[in-house]
Amino acid sequence: MFTKTQVFHKNFDEESAKDFLVSCLENDFNNLELFTKDYVHSYRITSKGKLLSNRRKSNEDFLVLSHNKKKSYILEEGMIIPPLVDLGVMLEDGKVVKNHYDKFKQINRFLEIIDDSIKDEKYLRIIDFGCGKSYLTFILYFYLVNIKKIECDIIGLDLKEDVINNCNNISKKYGYDNHLKFHMGDISKFKDSLNVDMIITLHACDTATDYALYHAINMKCRYIFSVPCCQHEINNQLSNNYYHTITKFGILKDRFSAI
Repeated sequence: MFTKTQVFHKNFDEESAKDFLVSCLENDFNNLELFTKDYVHSYRITSKGKLLSNRRKSNEDFLVLSHNKKKSYILEEGMIIPPLVDLGVMLEDGKVVKNHYDKFKQINRFLEIIDDSIKDEKYLRIIDFGCGKSYLTFILYFYLVNIKKIECDIIGLDLKEDVINNCNNISKKYGYDNHLKFHMGDISKFKDSLNVDMIITLHACDTATDYALYHAINMKCRYIFSVPCCQHEINNQLSNNYYHTITKFGILKDRFSAI
C-alpha cells in the first residue's frame, strides 16, 4: 500500500487475507486484481453495487518470494524452553504464541548481540545487576549451557526480597540452581573479589546502571551489556528556568535525562 511518502507491506494468512480483500472492495475500491501463480482474478463493483468477476490465465512469472524466507533465530520455534513457556511467549510444545512473536524476536535479538561478542569461551562468570524478575537471565543461562555448551555461573542481584525469593524458586524448578543464584543487595555497596567475565545491566533503575558500570570497570570485565534506565536523579535536577522547552514535555525530559 502506498501513500504520498510511504510504502507499506503486510503478509496475511488465508483467512485474514480474505477479510482484508472483502473490506477493500466494500470500503475503499471498485476494482481489484488478484495475481496468483496460474490466474489473474479480476473483480469490479458496478454503480448499482453488483459484483462482477472473471479470470484469465497468468502467463507471467511475477511471484517474488524472497521476503518469505524463514528467519533463522538462535532460539528456534519448536525448542522447548521452560522460561519462554512460563513467560507466556511459547506453548509447551515449543510453538510461539502468535500475539507474543515480537517479544520472541526481541529476546532473540538480545541473544544475537551476545552471540556476536563471545568467541571460543569455555566458562563464564556473570553478574546481572538489577535483575528484576530475571526472565532474560534464565533465557541467557539456557542459551549458554544448552546451545553454546558453555559452562557458566550467574548471579542475579536485586533489592526486592520477594523477587529474589521467587527467582531462586524458579531456578530450582528448572534445575539451574547449582549455577544460577539470586541475592538481595544494593548495587552501590556491592563487593566481589572474584573474577567476573560479564556484567549485564538491563534497565537497572535510576543510578543503579552507573554503579553497575563502575563495578564492571573496576573488575575489568571483558563483556559489558548495558541498557540504561530512566535516570531519575538527573531528571529531578533539570531546572525549568534553563530547560523549559524540554521539561514541559515529559517524554522529552526523560529522553534528555537518559542521554
